[in-house]
Amino acid sequence: ITLSPNWAVGHAALGRTLMYAGQYEEGLAQLKKAIRLSPVPRSWYLIMMGSCYQHLGKQKEAIEEFKKVLQQNPNDLFAHVFLAASYSILGREMEAQTEAAEVLRVNPKFSLEHIAKTWPYKNRADIVFVIEALRKAGLK
Repeated sequence: ITLSPNWAVGHAALGRTLMYAGQYEEGLAQLKKAIRLSPVPRSWYLIMMGSCYQHLGKQKEAIEEFKKVLQQNPNDLFAHVFLAASYSILGREMEAQTEAAEVLRVNPKFSLEHIAKTWPYKNRADIVFVIEALRKAGLK
């Protein structure tokens, strides 16, 4: 970013790194900057923004970001995963279960165990937060 301050992908990658490090406000700021620099964002920018919102307790904003991704790609696994979690967190059980079914449609081998082992959250509590919401939505 120092060498190329207008590089959208660099800001988005920093935002993603900050998100996984549990620095959600800072990650969100970098992701928003990436979108300002590249007004047609890659889907992962929006998914990471939604995840930041999700961890900040802003489920409405998170859901909006995940739905933007699904408008462009109805088969985006991660948008369905995080959307299921947000609905679950809000107690919107039917919508959470519908999204969980979409997750399994897109990837019948989806497993929470795999997520727990591979998603690079620094803080264990952050990944547990997502996994418990997904479990409540009906995923295993």
